[in-house]
Amino acid sequence: MTPDPLLTIERFSVVYDVEPPVEAVRDVSLELARGEILGLAGESGCGKTTLAYGVQRLLKPPAVITSGSVVFHDADGDDVEVNALDEDQMRAFRWDKVSMVFQGAMNALNPVLAIGRQLDDVFTTHRPGMSKAERRDECGRLLDVVGVGRDRLRSYPHELSGGMRQRVMIAMAMALRPQLMIMDEPTTALDVLVQREILQQISALRHELGFSVIFITHDLPLLLEISDRIAVMKDGQIVEIGAAESLYRDPQHAYTKRLLGSFPSLTGERGDFVRGAEAPASATPEEDAS
Repeated sequence: MTPDPLLTIERFSVVYDVEPPVEAVRDVSLELARGEILGLAGESGCGKTTLAYGVQRLLKPPAVITSGSVVFHDADGDDVEVNALDEDQMRAFRWDKVSMVFQGAMNALNPVLAIGRQLDDVFTTHRPGMSKAERRDECGRLLDVVGVGRDRLRSYPHELSGGMRQRVMIAMAMALRPQLMIMDEPTTALDVLVQREILQQISALRHELGFSVIFITHDLPLLLEISDRIAVMKDGQIVEIGAAESLYRDPQHAYTKRLLGSFPSLTGERGDFVRGAEAPASATPEEDAS
């Protein structure tokens, strides 16, 4: 049992109801601690994003949740069974308790509305009791927090760099002070320097504000740097989970070893794999199932 859990996922499965059916997520059980950054790693198509969408009930047909439960342990002491919420309750739950930065989110801003207007819409929709002045002050504060600056409230998306647009999306996800942020490949389209700046900012904000993060990416070295724990996903299942340092130094599953081995070391002779990745590139199915 994870100490002070925020989210508990038990035996969660998702099937794409096509011919033949595709088991995208298979019997996944996972716990997320309050204030933790949990990395979710795996190759494209392994089920990472489907799991994240399923947790928030954002899946659309032909995706069907076939089994399992998702329980959110609210800070006020209530346990919320997400699958039992009706549509109105679910809309209130999203962004307020759990928010998401979607893959390619920096291109999701409305190009004809100023940044401040788009942030303001979040509060107009979810915090109707706030005054116009309060909303304006909070929008400016959010841009300051993510390093964009309140002087950009009147800017349009095309006037911002890719990194700044991504920061705006992170500010939008933080607007209602959720207890959990799910980030799906939030830095994939950015250059490495901007990636590092944003990752450092996410880590600093987590420490300052105390929210938890599920960080989804295929980039395992990136997760090793930012995560407290890492769950490795393959073919819709969690094949290994553990503390980031332990997973790097002593990976147990053949697939984790191959993931680590797919990234070259910055030191050592050409052809060397990184630590712990001694498994051959063509591991057998029996090894994968271990």
